[in-house]
Amino acid sequence: MKKGLILILALGLFYTASAQETKIGFTNADYVLSLMPESKEVQSQIEAYEKQFSNSIQQKYQDFQAQVAEYQQNAPTMTEQVRAQKEQELQGLQQSLQKFQQDAEQSIARKQQELYQPLYEKIQNAIDKVAEENGYTHILRAEALLYISDEEAGDISELVLNKLGVEAPDASATDE
Repeated sequence: MKKGLILILALGLFYTASAQETKIGFTNADYVLSLMPESKEVQSQIEAYEKQFSNSIQQKYQDFQAQVAEYQQNAPTMTEQVRAQKEQELQGLQQSLQKFQQDAEQSIARKQQELYQPLYEKIQNAIDKVAEENGYTHILRAEALLYISDEEAGDISELVLNKLGVEAPDASATDE
């Protein structure tokens, strides 16, 4: 009798838990980001930032190459001590150039993160609102989907774009 009651309670709990409908949607945040006007502005800021570093790196590299050429031209007439000192100086310059390049790459990556973070937060807030308003229990990244039986069924990208006030391109225009 006790086992029967436990079984009935367990089945009742299972039925109640499964009675809550699961509604799963998906979106492509990168697609949404690419259509946001702010994204183009951020991209141009990043390109300008990269150009500053690129110009500096190019100038430093040209200076280094000029010093290497001068060394190669004058090396036969240098004393052993002067040659060793110049080689050590050139190695230091090369290491300095490599470090500057690595630091520039890290700085650019930080700048990208800093500029794109507010846009991704804006997208996430729109996703949260769309999910809540439309009764979705789960929203997945479109890139993570391995299979979906009806692609249009759970795609909330257009709803997210609407929530952000961004006009989506005409689907029939992109199919041609």
